[in-house]
Amino acid sequence: MGNLIKTGFFLAVLTCLLVLVGGAIGGQQGMTIAFVLAFVMNVGSYWFSDKIVLSMYGAQPVGEAQAPGLYRIVRELAAEAKIPVPPIYLIQDDSPNAFATGRNPQHAAVAVTEGILRIMSEDELRGVLAHELSHVKNRDTLIMTVAATLAGAITYLAQMAQWAAIFGGGRRSDDEGGGGGGLIGMLLMAILAPIAAMLVQMAISRSREYEADASGARLCLSTSGLERALAKLDVASRQEPLNATPATAHLFIVNPLTGGGFATLFSTHPPIEERIARLRAMKL
Repeated sequence: MGNLIKTGFFLAVLTCLLVLVGGAIGGQQGMTIAFVLAFVMNVGSYWFSDKIVLSMYGAQPVGEAQAPGLYRIVRELAAEAKIPVPPIYLIQDDSPNAFATGRNPQHAAVAVTEGILRIMSEDELRGVLAHELSHVKNRDTLIMTVAATLAGAITYLAQMAQWAAIFGGGRRSDDEGGGGGGLIGMLLMAILAPIAAMLVQMAISRSREYEADASGARLCLSTSGLERALAKLDVASRQEPLNATPATAHLFIVNPLTGGGFATLFSTHPPIEERIARLRAMKL
């Protein structure tokens, strides 16, 4: 419940930020445009996000005859979670990773790479799939898609504000005696708003990852499989990174993008060490 309240708060912050940026560009009209833009983008994300992301990674549907063990695990976990058995897709990539997508449990899909099937034991793979099905049950795929869409809309509007400031957006404030205050304020909004939106989006994604870890462990009635899987994925994904886009990095069980140090501030995923520590602290 705590993670859910936190997620709702962060989504509200993103929405308010979107309205503020819209207002900075065009007052009441700008706020209206921002709302319409967010609505259109969210509707598109709601209906088409699963097809888009599966297509981006060349994911191909795999039948039960091709992967009976994989389907057995997914069927057992879906029954335990009380959700429909989602179709399973295979990504022809040696980098070990997996993700779930879809707007709700009735329209969801799970995708795994060839790499993750190669290196995982059955217990570890069960932990990974339980994590992904937890995302489906908790509707995290929709929540994170909406967050990414709002953050993208804020960035788009901020870019518009930059061009408006450069080409005279602050002149009206200057003429009204505000000096360069209007121009400076617009530039600051244009620079800081996308950074703030990205940080809030990262916070939402991290919160949902922690919750999916906990929910997945409860589905398996054990934390050990997911613990070992995360430790193994942390090493293997660095050695064999996935050719992923930043816009979809939040979907994967571990961050497919390499980077360390200051870059971890902008990571869509919590540190693996912290995720494992939280799992070990669970009482099952």
